[in-house]
Amino acid sequence: MNKIGLKVGVLAIALAFTAGCGKKAPKDIPPPPMGTEGEAGQDQAGDTGVGTEILPGSRADFLRSVPSDRILFETDSYSVDDQDRVILDAQAAWLQRNPNVRVTIEGHADERGTREYNLALGDRRANAAKNYLQNRGIAASRMTVISWGKERPEALGSDETAWAQNRRSVTVLPQ
Repeated sequence: MNKIGLKVGVLAIALAFTAGCGKKAPKDIPPPPMGTEGEAGQDQAGDTGVGTEILPGSRADFLRSVPSDRILFETDSYSVDDQDRVILDAQAAWLQRNPNVRVTIEGHADERGTREYNLALGDRRANAAKNYLQNRGIAASRMTVISWGKERPEALGSDETAWAQNRRSVTVLPQ
């Protein structure tokens, strides 16, 4: 019995000595490298070219030129409404002015429903946007479609406000 108490005591002392041996945080944290996303999710100057100049055909040029990079959908829907058409028409015009740019169209869903259902719904939403752009003269070979289902929510929460932001299709340009 005494040996067990001695072992426990030695172990406790050893743990006490090693507890303070962890790595210490650096005094100054270096800034993130250029071209990476900052804290607020905003891209740094790395994707716009030199300094604050916005290069034609860049992601920054796209975001500046169109009303939005996303369209929103009603619950369990992948129908493109009038407001979505305005956004997609502006995206199509920009893509026509920049014929060498390829895009990925992401489909998303809110958290309700099964994973499989939401992946299928996200796919239908992304394809609805792709088909609209294709009907406006954008070659299908310039567009890739991916569904994230409910895996990448824009807004966290389990209420109508969050769900409405998560039911979307996003046109993404490479960095």
